[in-house]
Amino acid sequence: MTQPLILWFRRDLRLADNPMLTSAVASGRPLLPVFILDSETETLGAAAKWRLGLAIEAFGARLEGIGSRLILRRGPALVELESLIAETGAAGAMWTRAYDPEGRARDTAVKSALKARGLIAESHPGHVLFEPWTVETGQGGCFKVYTPFWKAVRGRPVPQPSPAQVRLPGPATWPGSDRLGDWRMGAAMRRGAAVVLPWQAVGEAAANDRLRRFLAGPIQDYREARDYPARDATSRLSENLTYGEIGARTIWHAGWRAMEEGKAGAEHFLKELVWRDFAWHLLYHTPHIATRNWREDWDSFPWAGDNPLAEAWRRGMTGEPLVDAAMREMYVTGTMHNRGRMIVASYLTKHLMTHWKVGLDWFAECLTDWDPASNAMGWQWAAGSGPDAAPYFRIFNPATQAEKFDPEGTYRRRFVAELSSRTGSEAMSYFDAVPRSWHLDPKTPYPKPIVALEAGRERALAAYASRKS
Repeated sequence: MTQPLILWFRRDLRLADNPMLTSAVASGRPLLPVFILDSETETLGAAAKWRLGLAIEAFGARLEGIGSRLILRRGPALVELESLIAETGAAGAMWTRAYDPEGRARDTAVKSALKARGLIAESHPGHVLFEPWTVETGQGGCFKVYTPFWKAVRGRPVPQPSPAQVRLPGPATWPGSDRLGDWRMGAAMRRGAAVVLPWQAVGEAAANDRLRRFLAGPIQDYREARDYPARDATSRLSENLTYGEIGARTIWHAGWRAMEEGKAGAEHFLKELVWRDFAWHLLYHTPHIATRNWREDWDSFPWAGDNPLAEAWRRGMTGEPLVDAAMREMYVTGTMHNRGRMIVASYLTKHLMTHWKVGLDWFAECLTDWDPASNAMGWQWAAGSGPDAAPYFRIFNPATQAEKFDPEGTYRRRFVAELSSRTGSEAMSYFDAVPRSWHLDPKTPYPKPIVALEAGRERALAAYASRKS
């Protein structure tokens, strides 16, 4: 029992609602928290990798506050774990489960190797509400449509989150650690990091503050107000869920209490939390959703690859103010309103007839709340090629969407400087965030629409009809 236990942290950077950490403390062993920058983490997009660096820094400080520390190592996970075991005489390792194909393959190899040596190798739940293999249809398969999935889990008990650990017993001697600064997690962000930083709420305390703020007000009108991007109507917890700075079970129980208290939007908020679970359920059971059409009959659809129109979309210079506002919001804040995500995805895949993978990859590069399951599910939903997808003939018209959900133009003016004579700091920040190679400044004329909306719609419908025939 004097042998330390390695706690291999990944996307679970919190002290509360952490089953792995609770189990480790109960073991009575000295505990050695570790974060490994392995190949799966090295390949993260610029914004996600930078934001992960902030999360690691905050979690390390939180551990130091309870008398522990976070050891940093860089390299293949198994190699680094075995090196730490050799250095410290550790009895083995624990971690929170991953559900993406690359993470599962890595973890399976680590578990097999450690167990073969007679060492502790335990994986624990903690990233989702319901383990993907525990939710089955009546026929014993995975769910492919959201509504039945929601009905299947709505009444299920969700374990109460454990309280935050207040002390972690450490080893007698600590092993060496990399310096986080040497990892240069934000190198690819370049000048954009300074623009996006003020919008981040980093760490467990900030995540809980966000939840409290949302429960104190916006949750009441969440169901209707969440579709209006100019309103402060959402929780913004996607960023914190991505890095495990707050647990899904913590949010679930808080939302459930709000529903029992009669707050009108609480159940719909819970449905959105379960939508995240549904995305991970699909990625676990059908991992190809992240890389190719979920519906194979879409493989022949005539989407274009990357192209000049897609580049205009990428730069927020399409001439469609709502599309451009949403794209620019992402560059300024690191995230994008969900209504905006649906509109820009529909516009790229339907009006511009560009493959959803182009958009998926760009979101992975630019979002600080990037989540592989939700990103894949969202893009294929919008494109029409995925499970429970929007029908292909449902094509969001950015102009009518703007009339309905941004009737006064507040959101568009907030992020598109060219639309207002009294430009705010957020709209101007876009020009500070984007690559210099784009050669954009506030004096650049705002473009005319790169495609006529009705013509783009008719072209998409014709392609759809041709595919069906």
